[in-house]
Amino acid sequence: MAKLIKEKGDDGRLHIESPLMGESLVSKELLKQTEATEYFRMHPDINVLKIGGQSIMDRGGEALFPILDVLIEAKDKHKILLMTGGGTRARHVYNIGVDLGMPTGVLSKLGDKVSWQNAEMLAVLLSKHGGVKIGHGDNLEQLTMFCRQGYLPITYGIPPYGFFEHPAEYGSIPPHRTDCGAFLLAENIGAQSLIFLKDEKGLFDKDPKKVEGTADKDLEFFDRISAKELLERDLDDLIIERPILTLLQRAKCLKELQIIDALHHPEYILAALEGQNVGTTIYQEK
Repeated sequence: MAKLIKEKGDDGRLHIESPLMGESLVSKELLKQTEATEYFRMHPDINVLKIGGQSIMDRGGEALFPILDVLIEAKDKHKILLMTGGGTRARHVYNIGVDLGMPTGVLSKLGDKVSWQNAEMLAVLLSKHGGVKIGHGDNLEQLTMFCRQGYLPITYGIPPYGFFEHPAEYGSIPPHRTDCGAFLLAENIGAQSLIFLKDEKGLFDKDPKKVEGTADKDLEFFDRISAKELLERDLDDLIIERPILTLLQRAKCLKELQIIDALHHPEYILAALEGQNVGTTIYQEK
């Protein structure tokens, strides 16, 4: 246990006796020594479901209501945290911000408002079934309590980087948006699973929406693939945000994620919650 050393050191400071005392925290060898044998998982029974903004929310009631019916059924069997994407409205504000020359951190702050709006709409629609909107503060420690009491907690997917967002590798659009936010939260609460609800079967080597007239046989579909292989393939487009691949390779708790077509097959949500692969599973490969 760390303790205060009353005598001053040669540098005139009072020190705390600790293995990290006097270290700069940038040494690679030192950082390797901080690896835990097993990481504490705060909410190991929580399943994080991220509902797409453009793929689901923007399509309105026809797309959304069948999915909500399944979620209402699922919450009685599974502990769920629902997270929301931004969608078309976020893209619109990004476009305006880019035209005005806004830096990446400002664009991040602008985009989070749309994800927040989508979370609010879901909370209203699910309110009589226990839907409750929560923020990114202390409520996250209480997720298991919410679920045990019959609630369905809902929060917005955008991570709270704001002005502290990382510079984008290409252009100025924030690289860590709602997909990354869902991943980071699932990893840090030690979630049981992370499932992305999209409008496509899963991950193809090319975006089916952009390849008009191309039959499924002309597209390569990945039902299970490692983040390492995807990084090596360096595909031009992905169905989830690209930084997730690097994050998954570094993850301590979350070892895989799944992408499913919830738009055309809402029933896949229940199957994925039961551990079935009904879309694309991307996993960590060391």
